[in-house]
Amino acid sequence: MAAAADRKSLGLRTMTVTFVVIWLICAAFPFLWTFWGSFKVELDFFSINNWSDALTGPRTQETYGSPFTGAGYEGAWIQEAFWRNAINTAIVCFFVVATSLTIGTLGAYALSRSGRNYVFWLLIAALIFRAMPPITLVSGYLPPFFQYNVWGYLPTAIIVLVAINQPFTLWMLHSFFESIPKELDESAKVDGCTQFQAFWNVIIPVMWPGVITTGLFSFLLAYNDFAVTTMVLSESNRTMIPAIAAFLGTTQTEGNVMFAVAAVVSATAPLFLLVMIFQRQIVSGLTAGAVKG
Repeated sequence: MAAAADRKSLGLRTMTVTFVVIWLICAAFPFLWTFWGSFKVELDFFSINNWSDALTGPRTQETYGSPFTGAGYEGAWIQEAFWRNAINTAIVCFFVVATSLTIGTLGAYALSRSGRNYVFWLLIAALIFRAMPPITLVSGYLPPFFQYNVWGYLPTAIIVLVAINQPFTLWMLHSFFESIPKELDESAKVDGCTQFQAFWNVIIPVMWPGVITTGLFSFLLAYNDFAVTTMVLSESNRTMIPAIAAFLGTTQTEGNVMFAVAAVVSATAPLFLLVMIFQRQIVSGLTAGAVKG
């Protein structure tokens, strides 16, 4: 009986491990393939006659004397100054996250501690606005941007991204604050804290994983945005995602696909590092109630 149970348990574990390994391979393959191809020339990576050219790199060998080349990275980062787009992205992401979390934590805390009936409907309205396609909201910002001659600058993109992201931030942080007993606030006040001191010194340390989780989602929204940054930023102030699209070219403009491939790898790598660094806080935050409601 015990032997049969052990065999069944071993079989289940084997199936689980096999499934996870297959899933990881399928999930990681597109990035690994793109990473490998970023060191080839276009005729190898996008070879029509023989897909194995992307592995062996015969044309890359002919052109550069090696089956690998960093020409794509050199062209993107130096020739096309992709580093400027990376700096623009860092600036936009920093201010979007900082502003969204500042407004979101204060607003969500106030809503979670309010006993008013309008709180529920306010959150529903916020969720409806967050569910709308971002591109439908951008058109309302363009007339004043053009009128006051502020279109094309980084602050315009930050304003729009914060406005689009704020409802989600409020909703997510409200769930965290709701999971924290109000008795903590009352105990802090009994000890002589003001409302803000109770919020900053008692509540925020308790829900810090939730703040990090929400901040990460805000960061990803700003980092991966294409529609907003394409419409409100000028060519000289592009962030990375619109710049990658520009590398591909259009029907009127010739692009360089390998610059785009190298830029895609460069833009994706920081996300892996970010998730690896904050994985413990992310898991802790999600299990603490961020996905409630």
